[in-house]
Amino acid sequence: MSNKHIYYSDKYDDEKYEYRHVVLPKDIAKRVPKTHLMSETEWRNLGVQQSQGWVHYMIHQPEPHILLFRRSLPNQKS
Repeated sequence: MSNKHIYYSDKYDDEKYEYRHVVLPKDIAKRVPKTHLMSETEWRNLGVQQSQGWVHYMIHQPEPHILLFRRSLPNQKS
């Protein structure tokens, strides 16, 4: 699957996590489950490409085409 229209934000962080958001085009966004957070396998199957350790941690209902990810900063436990 082509990911040329998937937008990846810059990373940002707080004292515990590193965050990023991923904006999907409409044709891919319609395949995002509405009932649960996605596993790594699910979001990779949509064409999202990022290093290991990222977790889909929240659904923002007004904008379900924007996937919210986080991962623990080094030396942090979730």
